Amino acid sequence: MKDKLKTEATDTLFKAILKLRNIEECYDFFEDLCTVNELQSMSQRFEVATMLKSDQTYLAIAAKTGASTATISRVNRSLSYGNDGYDLVLERLREDSGENKS
Repeated sequence: MKDKLKTEATDTLFKAILKLRNIEECYDFFEDLCTVNELQSMSQRFEVATMLKSDQTYLAIAAKTGASTATISRVNRSLSYGNDGYDLVLERLREDSGENKS
């Protein structure tokens, strides 16, 4: 999939995201870039990934996030067979918060 995504425009978008300096700048940029639904969907998928990594059940995840079992399965598949992007970011967030590796 990475090969399908890799374009000059996508590279430029990612470079732009890397220039954001704080959460408020992220809100401003992503509110301009995405619809409310797109941003909520991305946030929901990230929350689902976090909960799956914490060994939460599909039922508990669906109840807390409102995500469908199809969405939860899709995120779980990414965690199992994807490019380890979720793992990378979740580990860095743990490091930033001072938590130890699981």
